[in-house]
Amino acid sequence: MAIEITTIHDTEEWNELVEQSTQTTPFHRAEALETITAHTNGELYPFAGHKGQEPVGVFPMFELSKGPVSTAFSPPPDLKISYLGPALLNHTKQKQRRRQKTNTRFVRGCLDEIDARIDPKYTHFRTSILYSDTRPLIWSGFEPTTRYTYVVDLSASTDDLLAAFSSDARSNITNTDPTRYSITEGGEAELITTINRLQDRHAEQGVSFKITPDFVVDLWRQLPDGMCRIYTCRVDGKLVGGHITLEAGETIYGWQSWGDRNAEVPVNDLLDWEIVTTARDRGHRQYDLVGANNERISKYKAKFAPELQTYQTLETGTPVMNMVSELYKRIR
Repeated sequence: MAIEITTIHDTEEWNELVEQSTQTTPFHRAEALETITAHTNGELYPFAGHKGQEPVGVFPMFELSKGPVSTAFSPPPDLKISYLGPALLNHTKQKQRRRQKTNTRFVRGCLDEIDARIDPKYTHFRTSILYSDTRPLIWSGFEPTTRYTYVVDLSASTDDLLAAFSSDARSNITNTDPTRYSITEGGEAELITTINRLQDRHAEQGVSFKITPDFVVDLWRQLPDGMCRIYTCRVDGKLVGGHITLEAGETIYGWQSWGDRNAEVPVNDLLDWEIVTTARDRGHRQYDLVGANNERISKYKAKFAPELQTYQTLETGTPVMNMVSELYKRIR
């Protein structure tokens, strides 16, 4: 039976599909997609595949245009969106042959719709670690690049989790006087401060950082309660750090964070430990530290005894647009 590809713009209907999949992320939700659309001036194509009455996958796509040139992204660039791309439904009990066949037909059906509706000169996808079989995209001519992230297994007891951390992380967590600091969840003001601090820090390093406080606040407002959180650390009432997380299913994602380097306490270690323990208590089974590609940052993240996992970026386009894309990546 053929797989029918349609677009679903009804929020409730789309989210029902997203919640059925074990491969979707918070960014796949309709509220997140609508927020992204509003902040990119792009056009959203929320593709869904059905085989008869059975849903088989979702694949949100964004068309971004510059003059007569159209491009297709999932996710769009410059918003620090960790993952997007395709996600399968009703596949976990299938044998490999059928799962591969369904995945291939679904992805190729979506690509046919992209060609028909957008006719992009350049297409770029970034998958999540939960969607592991990107071969249908590679077989369709996409050039893959392997990327890396760290994931902490939260299924162990808190004592065992702490014991696995590096000695300096354990010391920072256990030997810091808890009366010297407070960690709580914040709101809009703390979100805005966190993004402003990150903008300043990236500017000091000459690195592009284009997400805005407005985008992050809108995302926090639109997603269901508790799906986007801001953990804050204060010393003597002064905000010295913030860590924005996203969560869905078994996974919590460490999205954006900053810590005052001059603070009297180890801000980042304390925030990460709070995230680990509270996420574990809420039933999450893994903490995706979101990115292990930067050598300096990955050294810090490795302190928490994570497992190295991979995801992929995949792109294809005309020779001229590929050259422009390569230049853009070098400038960034």
